[in-house]
Amino acid sequence: MTRPLEAMAPHPAAGNDSPRPGERLDGQRHIFVRDLVLSCNIGVYRHERDAPQRVRLNIDLAIADDTAGATDRLDDTVSYEGIVDRARATVDARHYNLVETLAEALAAMCLDDPRVRVARIRVEKLDVFANTGAVGVEIERPRKVRPEK
Repeated sequence: MTRPLEAMAPHPAAGNDSPRPGERLDGQRHIFVRDLVLSCNIGVYRHERDAPQRVRLNIDLAIADDTAGATDRLDDTVSYEGIVDRARATVDARHYNLVETLAEALAAMCLDDPRVRVARIRVEKLDVFANTGAVGVEIERPRKVRPEK
């Protein structure tokens, strides 16, 4: 059965459900960076310590829904450009023995922003085994809630 058009359109007296500039929303949205390939000093074996390896990063952040959709202002959201810049700095900061350690460092970096509720990080080493696209790890870290005093 088809509903008449009037039943689908909101009544003018119902008001506008769109967020107003400055209004905080209760949901969440995801900001993501896919397939960022960087050169990284990573690995435990001698041949891995002698030369950097290609790693592919995927970062998915669940953030508190912000007002960026209503205000159209970059300052009102988590910037993926900032995520990429800080991910590069984290990768370049040191030698990592394990992909797990790098993933934890990236998650901690992302959770430094108080708007980030959950960080899902995938780190893949691309050139480890012939006939394998990648090997690696994926972690998910929620923001730790501090107990009330």
